[in-house]
Amino acid sequence: MAQKRQREEDKTAEASGGSKQPGSGSKATLGQQTSHIKNKLVRAELYAKLKHKQKKQKKVERKRRDAEAARAEELGLEPPPKKQQKTLENTREKDVTMVEEGDEEVALDEADDEFAAHFAREQEPKVLVTTCYKPSKTMFTFLAEMLEVLPRVEYYKRQGFPLKQVVGFAAGRDYSDLLVFNEDRKEVNGLLHVHLPDGPTAHYRLSSLVLGQDIRGHGRPSSHRPELVLNNFGTRLGRRVGRMLGSLFHQEPQFRGRRVATFHNQRDFIFFRHHRYIFEEKESKAEAAQPGRPKTAVVARMQELGPRFTLKLQSLQKGTFDSKHGEFEWVHKKDMDTSRRRFHL
Repeated sequence: MAQKRQREEDKTAEASGGSKQPGSGSKATLGQQTSHIKNKLVRAELYAKLKHKQKKQKKVERKRRDAEAARAEELGLEPPPKKQQKTLENTREKDVTMVEEGDEEVALDEADDEFAAHFAREQEPKVLVTTCYKPSKTMFTFLAEMLEVLPRVEYYKRQGFPLKQVVGFAAGRDYSDLLVFNEDRKEVNGLLHVHLPDGPTAHYRLSSLVLGQDIRGHGRPSSHRPELVLNNFGTRLGRRVGRMLGSLFHQEPQFRGRRVATFHNQRDFIFFRHHRYIFEEKESKAEAAQPGRPKTAVVARMQELGPRFTLKLQSLQKGTFDSKHGEFEWVHKKDMDTSRRRFHL
């Protein structure tokens, strides 16, 4: 048994000595190095040994890097660059539609799109909000909070009107946007956003809804117009969606209210958060220990107002809502999700 175990360890040592996974340039993982061992106990024991050896090597390497950084700091030199952790974001597949800073073609397109008048401050947002048929109490609670988030918004009961008729009603009364919230089994699960009068129309799946009243330590928003933060809308499609969401808010926020509405895109999920911030002066022990420095430091605190939810774009349609003859700019399909590192926004 001991001889057999020794042979298995010798084989693993040979496999770990620079062996690579077929078809890739990366070194074989511990699981790949031990997968050829059929005996479960021997395999687990050897895996633990290799794991322990790997941890020791990482510890030695980490100490070496820290020593080099400390030596560089003593000599006044620039420290060596830190290793960057690999994430799905920084290893994403290259997208040809990514917009570079200062892209003249994109700037010209956006200067003549459907949202140009809003971002040129020629047209103020005026939003109409409605729901599906027979909304529940949860929907009304959510709408009450959304009416406090959006700066210039009105709610109208659906009253059995078809959606195309509601779109025509809103366009004829100079509304800039129409928001239709949908629910299923008393859970809000969808949002249809129609930009008026010429579109486009975006359909989102809405999930992870948490009402403001259910957030611990939540606050109540004031009537000031909020600031808007749009994060990580990097592709042509992402910038279009970001501008569409931005058209719901004024371009001149009232900073006195210290309110911030955030749409943060991460891995094609758009997270919405609503906060109030405040700046305070607090005594800083670190600064007070050094003579000649102020004993106070400015600290920022945030209070969530709610609600919070997540949007997932399902489709983007040219023009206003048309379920039969509408032309789509982009539609989400299952075959688009073959890679975890492929993002569209």
